[in-house]
Amino acid sequence: MPKVLIVEDDEVIGQGMAQHLAAAGFDPLRVARGDLGLARLRYEQPDVCVLDLMVPGLDGWSLIETARDEGIGTPIVVVSARGTEHDRVHALQIGADDYLVKPFSMKELVARVEAAARRGVRPQEVARGEPIEIEELRIDPREVQAYVDGEDARLTPTEFRLLYQLALDRGRVTTRDELLQKIWGRRETHRDRTVDVFVRRLRDKIDRRAPKHTFIQTRYGVGYKLEAMPK
Repeated sequence: MPKVLIVEDDEVIGQGMAQHLAAAGFDPLRVARGDLGLARLRYEQPDVCVLDLMVPGLDGWSLIETARDEGIGTPIVVVSARGTEHDRVHALQIGADDYLVKPFSMKELVARVEAAARRGVRPQEVARGEPIEIEELRIDPREVQAYVDGEDARLTPTEFRLLYQLALDRGRVTTRDELLQKIWGRRETHRDRTVDVFVRRLRDKIDRRAPKHTFIQTRYGVGYKLEAMPK
């Protein structure tokens, strides 16, 4: 039974999420403070974390940043009343995997958590693949990591899955909608910038560090392609 950590200080909302997730076959655990949530992430290794940004003790942004800095790869689904584009993009940039704006339907929450739980086990599924080497970039699915000129790129699990999918699709452009379906398990909606945010993170960790090439290429109006282009 997949374990879901809920970090939510609103008693009614937290209990509602726990009840619906339990009915869907998850094992929910709820805490009301960010510092307690971080401790649970460290020591209980849940399959998914559902996180409200405005929690006491340690806010959601700090929790995400600390968890990612420590190498914790648990998928994090943010649920927040803060619905501006800046808030959504910033949360994704610092390491969140998905973002739901309150109020939302519990049915959608369950669907997002189910998709996140599936993503959480995918590195084990691709771990049997052979490493892919493109110039100074090495993508190693056995280690669920990429290396740039021999240096660890320190990709999160979701960043690796995106890069690996682009590598598997070499030779063609992959659309944003295809990537959303393959990596996040949902269809593209209006103004959904999830793929763009994660591509920007990949460029920060790979293209900027690579001494000779850029690898993540944009095909404007279509999507992205993995191809080594001389700097």
